[in-house]
Amino acid sequence: MAPPSSRRSSYSRRAQYGVFTGYVIAGVGALIGAILLALSLWRPASFNGPRTVAQDAVAPAAEASAEVRAESLNLIEAIRGYLRAGSQNAELKEEVELARIRLAEAEAIRRENARLKALLGLEEDEEARPVTVARLIGSTSASARRFAYLGAGRIHGVRVGMPVRSPRGIVGRVLEVGRRSSRVLLLTDSQSVLPVRLADGNVVAYAEGRGDSMLRIRLINLGINPLKKGDVFVTSGAGGYYRPGIAVAIVAEKTEDGALARIISDPAATDYVAVEQVWQPEAVRAAATPVEQSVSEANEN
Repeated sequence: MAPPSSRRSSYSRRAQYGVFTGYVIAGVGALIGAILLALSLWRPASFNGPRTVAQDAVAPAAEASAEVRAESLNLIEAIRGYLRAGSQNAELKEEVELARIRLAEAEAIRRENARLKALLGLEEDEEARPVTVARLIGSTSASARRFAYLGAGRIHGVRVGMPVRSPRGIVGRVLEVGRRSSRVLLLTDSQSVLPVRLADGNVVAYAEGRGDSMLRIRLINLGINPLKKGDVFVTSGAGGYYRPGIAVAIVAEKTEDGALARIISDPAATDYVAVEQVWQPEAVRAAATPVEQSVSEANEN
C-alpha cells in the first residue's frame, strides 16, 4: 500500500485556509455594512459630508456628460420636428390664434390689476433675480427617490432650501450643498409636498410626488371636484420657499379627491436651471417673533 502523499495533504490544508479566510473577510464586510446601515438609519445627516465631497469630485465629468446628452437630444428633436412639421402646421395655427386671445385677456386683467393697485396705493414688487444659473448634470433615474444634481454649489451662493426652476416652471428645491455641486429634491419625489392653486381659479390643493413622473393633486376643500383634464396648477406661495404663480403641473386624470397631474418642467428635458432666493412674504416676516426671524435669517445664510 502506497504511503499518503504529503503534497495532497498540503494542498488540502491550503484550500481549507483559503475557505476560512474567505469566510472571515465576508463576515467582516457584512459587519461593516450592517454598522453603516444602522448609522444611516439612525443619523442620516452623518453621510452628508462624504456625499457632497463625492458629488464635487464627479461634477466635472457629469457636467461634460450632460452637455453631450443635451446636444444629442437637440439633434434628435430637430430631426423629429422636421418629419412632423407638416402634420403639426394646422394645429400650430389654431394654437397661435388661441394664444393671441388668451394674451389679450391677460393684458386686460393686468391693466385692471394695475389700476386697482394704484387706487389702493400698493406697489408691485420687483421680480427676484436668480442667485445663479447652472446646468443639471445628473439625476436618479433608477432609484425610488427622485433627485437631480446641480453644477453649482456653496461658492456660487447656493444654499439649502432655495427653489430651482427652469423657463417652464418649478423643478424642485436644494436639499444638500457641496462646494461646487448640489443635490436637488425634485417635485416628483415621494417626500415632496408643494402648496398649489388652480391658475384660473381659487381652488387650492397640495401637489405630492409619487416617485415617478406624475404628481398627485389633493384638494384641501373636499366636495365637488371642479378639476378637469388640461387644468394648470401654479405655486400658491403658502409655506414660503416658492414665489406664487410659477407653473407646476397640468391635470392628466381626474380622481375622487383631486387629480393626477403631469409636471410641466420635466428634469429629463431640462438643461439649464435658475436657483432663486427662498421666498417669504413680508407679512409673514412682520408677524414673526424675534426668535423666528433670527432662525429664518440663519437658515438663509
